[in-house]
Amino acid sequence: MLRSTKIVATLGPASSSPAILERMIRAGVDVARLNFSHGSSEEHLARAELVKDIGRKVGRTVAIMCDLQGPKIRVGKFQGGQVTLQKGQPFVLDAECELGDAQRVGLDYKDLPSDVGEGAVLLLDDGRIVLDVVEVKGSAVHTLVRHGGVLSDHKGINRQGGGLTAPALTPKDIEDIRTAAKLQADYLAVSFPKSGSDMYMAKELLRAAGGKAMLIAKIERAEAVAEAALLDIMRACDGIMVARGDLAVEVGDASVPALQKRMIRMAREENKLTITATQMMESMIASPTPTRAEVSDVANAVLDGTDAVMLSAESASGKYPVETIEAMDRICLEAEQTQALNLDADFLNRVFTRVDQSIAMGALFTAFHLKVKAIASLTESGSTALWMSRLNCGVPIYALTSQTSTRYRCALMRDVYPLMVRYVGHDREELLREAEGVLVAHGVVKDGDLIVITIGEPIGKAGGTNTMKIVRVGAHLKG
Repeated sequence: MLRSTKIVATLGPASSSPAILERMIRAGVDVARLNFSHGSSEEHLARAELVKDIGRKVGRTVAIMCDLQGPKIRVGKFQGGQVTLQKGQPFVLDAECELGDAQRVGLDYKDLPSDVGEGAVLLLDDGRIVLDVVEVKGSAVHTLVRHGGVLSDHKGINRQGGGLTAPALTPKDIEDIRTAAKLQADYLAVSFPKSGSDMYMAKELLRAAGGKAMLIAKIERAEAVAEAALLDIMRACDGIMVARGDLAVEVGDASVPALQKRMIRMAREENKLTITATQMMESMIASPTPTRAEVSDVANAVLDGTDAVMLSAESASGKYPVETIEAMDRICLEAEQTQALNLDADFLNRVFTRVDQSIAMGALFTAFHLKVKAIASLTESGSTALWMSRLNCGVPIYALTSQTSTRYRCALMRDVYPLMVRYVGHDREELLREAEGVLVAHGVVKDGDLIVITIGEPIGKAGGTNTMKIVRVGAHLKG
């Protein structure tokens, strides 16, 4: 049974050996995430090559996503590596402090004193420690501890409600963008964007370095979830990641489920991709089975319409990376069986202004009502397959392309299964015959099955889909 929702798995120490990585890919990984917060450029290049080699070996299309670290809004180091903060005690965050103790600590983010004032609430270590700002004096932010606990080196700082001015792209990110271009990443995830301009800048830097990756905006700042800002970001990128960790700290954990649903719905309406991330199978870092709550979390993301669900530490450093992917695969498949098909309702109030988009929607409508076996989208850029994947018609979409880069781009699209065609000539009938042959060879269809094919003329021109054809497999061969 085909799984519609894709699985993104972060690579790390637990998933570095070729044997484990091969098992993970066979278990269902669609996109391998390289987290640029850890590891060297050389390590990422080697991992990317290994992923592509194993993907070719086992016959699976596995894309590469590079994830930029973003600004390090963190405390500095402590003399003993950590301190314990007590409720009610004063504690100082000082940009000029070299080595911290129980009274004060330095800052990796030196602009914090100019970003906060009296009454601001700072959340450290993913909200485990809460500090109330009482005053700012020069380089020092004076606080009282509202919720204490153990605070160790380089833990993150968030401001409740947002408002930190750190730029989305740091010098390290700019260097890492060059690495992403060098390893020919298929997706580039940008951390902490506040506006569309952050995404445009990342795209310009990537293109200047020779990269062709699709851009994913990680939505993790309070400023980014306001409707106007979110729309601005979406229109500047190819997809979003619902990054629930930092986002929950800034906006409050109770707000995240509704935000997740809103973001996924908006992204689908804007023809953008969505990845749902953070703690999806967290307990499986140490356990071979997920909790019931985690099963529900993954299933709900599927029912929300997310393109992909993502694993972080579970596959990067956990004890059971393969079992986690197998469990996620099972949950996605089961949830997809319960999804209602409302294609006719989805078409209401939709206006199509482009010929290629109209053909894509016509193919969906026809496939849904004719109950065809498959939709075959002959595509140069992948756009037609993406548009069709925004609505659920219950029919698998095969993106048939001669472009290797497009094949990997399609790996993240829900309901889309990329396959290669070799034909690069200009004869439409020859290309249609090859497309049909590829589907038969992969066991997707057999003689007598009905399929819907979309194609653009002149053949080979990106963005030119202008024809839909209903074909009975094998019919023209007998003729």
